[in-house]
Amino acid sequence: MDLLIAFGTDDGINFNNDHVGMAKYYHVYKFSGSEEKLIEKRENVRFTGDESMKHGDPQKAQATSSVLKGVDVLVGKKFGPNLPRLIGEFVCVLVRTNTLSSAIVAVHKNMDRIIEEKNKTEDRKHIVLNPYHDR
Repeated sequence: MDLLIAFGTDDGINFNNDHVGMAKYYHVYKFSGSEEKLIEKRENVRFTGDESMKHGDPQKAQATSSVLKGVDVLVGKKFGPNLPRLIGEFVCVLVRTNTLSSAIVAVHKNMDRIIEEKNKTEDRKHIVLNPYHDR
């Protein structure tokens, strides 16, 4: 099964230090079997939006969802109060690492879990991955 998986980043190497919805960019990879390929870098156009919006504002979740149309999985270092809203749109994966490269390895190792959550029609849960304990 091919999946489009987005990683929130400010520099293309590391995860951003805030909630995934506050990332400047999303690097979208196509995962197919044991391979992945960067297919697109999407700018988070809402990142420069109204900074007065608080974390958990439904408009922030809607903005993140609109930037990530077509994506199956959203991966970040931190999720905020909008996590329950995002779970309806994406499989949300929280990774305990700083770099996209180590997160990509962790996603590959846990693809069965991710696909299982994607296939759920209700009661979808987020997934927490710790690449340092999955070795």
